[in-house]
Amino acid sequence: MSTLATGKDPTPYRGRFAPSPSGPLHAGSLVAALASFLDARHFSGDWQLRVDDIDPPRAVAGSVEAITDALSAHGLFWDGPLVFQSASETRYERALQRLTSMGWLFRCICTRATLSERGSCGQGCEYQEISDGEPHSLRVKTHPERLPGFEDRFLGEQSVSADTIPKDFIVKRRDGLYAYQLAAAIDDAQPHFTHIVRGADLLDSTYRQRWLQELLKLEAPAYGHVPVVLDEAGNKLSKQTGAAALDSRQPEDNLRAGLRHLGQVAPPRSARRVAEILSHAVEYWAVGK
Repeated sequence: MSTLATGKDPTPYRGRFAPSPSGPLHAGSLVAALASFLDARHFSGDWQLRVDDIDPPRAVAGSVEAITDALSAHGLFWDGPLVFQSASETRYERALQRLTSMGWLFRCICTRATLSERGSCGQGCEYQEISDGEPHSLRVKTHPERLPGFEDRFLGEQSVSADTIPKDFIVKRRDGLYAYQLAAAIDDAQPHFTHIVRGADLLDSTYRQRWLQELLKLEAPAYGHVPVVLDEAGNKLSKQTGAAALDSRQPEDNLRAGLRHLGQVAPPRSARRVAEILSHAVEYWAVGK
């Protein structure tokens, strides 16, 4: 298997696509899946599919089947079994216990009305005695000056400041569910995954996840963020804004549109089948560093 250097000894590539089961794939999610797939295959790496199902209230029945069917129709076949993030809850709880023992967490009773700028605690909960029986979330304290910048494989050098990471953020929600930032930080860390390729809308989350990885002594993967697909109003295409589901009856057209969005070399007209389009795209993948 080929390897890709990550600043240390060459390490076998392990990437993933991690959709939430909140609806079918749309054009924007296909671009994210396609980018991560092509990057992994270009470097002869593994590409896994993980369903980020830690937020049951947002889950939509039938989403997992719709997502896997759409990926398969577009030739984006994953390695190994389908993985569900909810299976890792024991690991999340151990991480919270460790962060608590190190003094990095505090209970917060803030509601939307009392939050500070960027969603931080607005009532000084860190300095209050809040009982475990009182409804609360768990927040992690941050010190941006202690977190080094990083080289985004697509966007270049990223520096860290108070503007890029809030002074505290939630790691366990008031309803008892584990926050996305905590789950992703743990599940995406090496050696589980060496490379994370996803939409640029998640760049802000990367700073928070790298902070948690730093505190937990986890090795961060190489991150790369690709351009997101926008709707006619200039907003990110998403399930929450009613983005139309992919039409899997025309996977070749969808793949070509995704490659154009990613700025890739267009497959020749002679590439009429999904496998032919992907084979060309893998060979000429030209975004990652």
